[in-house]
Parts: sequence; C-alpha cells; structure tokens
Amino acid sequence: MRTVTTRSALLALSLSLVGTAGLVACSSGSGSDNGPKSYADGKTFAFAMNSDPGALDPQQSLTGNLTQLTQFAYDSLLSVAADTGEIQSQLADSWKVDGKTITLEIRDGVTCSDGSPFDAQTVVDNLTYLSDEANKSPFLGLYYPAGSTATASGSTVTIKVGVTGPFVLNALAKVPMVCEAGLKDRSTLTDGTSGTGPYVLESSVPGSKYVYKVREGYTWGPDGASTATKGMPAQIDATVVLNETTAANGLLTGTLNAATIKGPDAERLDKAGVASADLPIILGEQWYNHAEGHLTSDPAVRMALTQGIDYTQLADVLTAGKGIPTTQLAPMPPIACQGTTTGAVPAFDAKAAGALLDEAGWVKGSDGIRTKDGKKLELSLLVDNFAGNPAAAASELAVENWKAIGIKVNAKLLSTSQLSEPLFTTGDWDIAWETVGVNSPDQMVPFLSGDTANNFSHIDNADYEAKVEAANAKVGSESCPDWLAAEESLFAAADLVPFAGSSNPTFLKGAELTTGAILVPSAIRMLG
Repeated sequence: MRTVTTRSALLALSLSLVGTAGLVACSSGSGSDNGPKSYADGKTFAFAMNSDPGALDPQQSLTGNLTQLTQFAYDSLLSVAADTGEIQSQLADSWKVDGKTITLEIRDGVTCSDGSPFDAQTVVDNLTYLSDEANKSPFLGLYYPAGSTATASGSTVTIKVGVTGPFVLNALAKVPMVCEAGLKDRSTLTDGTSGTGPYVLESSVPGSKYVYKVREGYTWGPDGASTATKGMPAQIDATVVLNETTAANGLLTGTLNAATIKGPDAERLDKAGVASADLPIILGEQWYNHAEGHLTSDPAVRMALTQGIDYTQLADVLTAGKGIPTTQLAPMPPIACQGTTTGAVPAFDAKAAGALLDEAGWVKGSDGIRTKDGKKLELSLLVDNFAGNPAAAASELAVENWKAIGIKVNAKLLSTSQLSEPLFTTGDWDIAWETVGVNSPDQMVPFLSGDTANNFSHIDNADYEAKVEAANAKVGSESCPDWLAAEESLFAAADLVPFAGSSNPTFLKGAELTTGAILVPSAIRMLG
C-alpha cells in the first residue's frame, strides 16, 4: 500500500465517516432520508468517531480518524472522483504527466485559513518536507515517491518523481497541503489547523469533540466545489463516541447526523428507516512476520498456518455472518483495477498442513504441540480489536484450528494505535490481523516489498516484485493484469492472506451525501 526508510504510522482499516481504524480511500455510495429533499444552510453536521485521532498534524499519521478530520481543514493538489476514479482539480487546476515529470498549475486566489496566500512555492515546501526522511512522514514512498524533487516557477510546480507508476496522480491526490505558518511551526498543528480547506478548527477537546467552522469564499474544492453551495454545513462537530449503541441512539434522537455502525445496532437503525451509505472494505488480512528469528520466516510454517484455517468459517465469525467475499488487496472505491485475485490463496487442508510440518521436521509432542530442535512451535497472534466481540471469537477459532495441526498460538487483542508499536517499531509479533484499505494496488507495494519500516512483514517475493516492475512500465488500467498477477504470486506463496470482506455502513440522519464521497466535506448536504 515504498523504498524509503521511514517509520510508518499504522494505517487505518478503512476510511469511513466514523473513522473506523484502517487506509486511505474515499467511500462510495450515498444515503439520504426518504421523501422529497430540500437543503438548509446554517446547520451543524455532527458525526461520531470511534476513537480519538491524536495529534492533528495531517502529514504525520494515516490513521482513519485523523485522515478524516484532515479533509475538513486541508486540501490536496488534485482530487479523485468517487464514482469514476477520474482525476479532478483542487489546488491545481491543470496537470500533466510526462514520464517521471509531473507539471501542476496552482490556482490563483487560494488562501489559507489565516488569510495568507497559498502558492506554488508553498507546494514545494510541503513536498520538500515530505521527501526528507528525517521527518518520518508516512506519506513518503506511499503517496509521494521517494527520491522525488519539486521546484516552483511562478504558479507552476514541477515534480521530478523518483519512481513513476500508473496511478501516480491518484497517490498525489491523497497528500494534504499545509500552509506556510504551519510548515514554519509544526507544533501549532498538534491541536490546531493551518490549511486551505473549507473549514477551520475552532475548538478541540481530545477524547471528546472537535469543532470546525466553515470558511466563507472557499471556491477551490474538488472539481471547483464551493462552500457557497446550498446545504453545506456551517459547522462540523466531530464527536468521539466509543460505544456503537450510544452512537445509534444519537442518530435516532437527532444529536448525531452520521455514524458508522457495524454491530447489532445496525439492524435497529435499518428497521427505524435510517438511511445508510455502504463502503466495501477488507475486514480481515492475515500477515506473517517474515523477519529472521521468527518461526514464521519459514515458508513451510507460513503455508501450514494458511492451509490450517477454514477461512470461509473464520470470515463468517469475524463479520458476524454479514461478510462479503474478498476479491483483492485494493477493493475500496474508486477501484483502480477490477478483478479477483484471492482465488490464489491455498485452500483449507488441515491434513496437508500437518504433512508439511512433518516434512519440515516439526514433530508433535505428548501435548499435541510440535517441536523441532528442542523448540516449540509457539507463535503470537496480534488482533486489531476494532470489530469487538466478533474479532475475539474469530481469534479463538483460529487458535483452535492451529492447535489441531500442532501449532500453539497465543492471541492478544489490541487497539489500532497499540498495534503500531509491535508492527512498525519492535517487530515483536508472528501473526497479525490488521487491514490496509486502499483503492489502487501500487499503494500496497510499500507494505509488500523493500527493506523499509513500512514493509513491516519483511516480505521478499521476487515474483511479486518482477510483476510490479512490469506493471509500473504501463499506464493506468493497462497495468492491471500485471498488478493482479503480482497479488496472486503473494497469495499462492502464503506470504499473506486476505480472508474477510465486509460492508462498512455509515448511517445518516438529517443529512445526505450528494456524491457519495463521504470524506469530502463539499459533498455533505444538510436537509431542511
């Protein structure tokens, strides 16, 4: 989802209006109350986040809730249409790609929330900050290619990218731009905003509420969107609501306009006629630590772990029976490459898994757990607990499945923020259930290859890398067959396993999303 040595923040599972922990894509679909529509000005749009976003610097983390809040106060150079995937204007009103050179023309009249002008040099200052590995921005290599340089001349920005690819503009569209005041004193970005976006942060109470006020005269949103549009909220209230039942009650009583509800309360809201917008996401991805010193560095152990699980059953438990099939590693709308790759995942075969371990010299002891050279086949499993009880139940099922083939696995449920340290810093893990949600396969490359902190699994698959190289030599959708084949090579080798998909429903009351782009504030309309 990077050839750069930088510590990455743990990416979010999916970006939804509630900020469910996961990566980086605009949601699709649209929901609204039944009946005739009329839009009203001057209203507040209140939505629930399931955890606090932490420090608000938009270029230092990619967790879901922060990425969502960033949309209100900051703009990107370009935007991507949620329904078609087409590149559209934002801070730049024209663009051109010629090999490894990207040329952007920055709009006239763009201003920051403090009234200062935003120009081409500010863009260059942003990209220079990102390109400095010492700043440890997770955007470097993921959305801004490592080794890139940028220069300004008048209103023109010229970027010489270190690594080109079919979807380089899609990636650049995900980079938020900070104004000069924030670049000069980044400490002000911890609990404040310094951007060109349609809203400005008025107040913040960490762990409780973040309040944004609309900016008058904003006309440079995605594809020319303006805050003068009828129904745009005058205020955004982002409230931390840890309990889904509490969030559902807020929707029903009118104290909230939007919340993502995945548990039992979703059925209650459906029966009450509350509209929803659905975002397909990957809910379950099984990662293995390939690093030397871990038993999961052995391909035979990884294959046995993969074959030893009935993933259809596991997905049913994790999604509480509401799962949808996984298709690929980049399934979030707008999907860059249509196709299915998960058929390459080795099928459930406990007998074959056991035989593979026998062949590798792992012998079952009297307690049923295998040993080799005096060492037990005992592993750790770290599970993102965002799914609550279903995640706990699914991990228990997996542990029992692995025990049946002679592998002892100790499962531990953690929050997304707690998972960041073992995955990206200490490396103290063997198996992890964490999901990276993206909409183009090139965004997954940093997590699947290279000697970097972002390749937290230390995956080294020559077949994958060769197919990625072939894909990067092509343009747009022409590259998709190579990208899909690259993913298949990972699954066939049991390097990682996507095993559960789901629909992430955001319920809406008193508001609608006119384009379905949930994270784009200019798409929100308040109902009269």
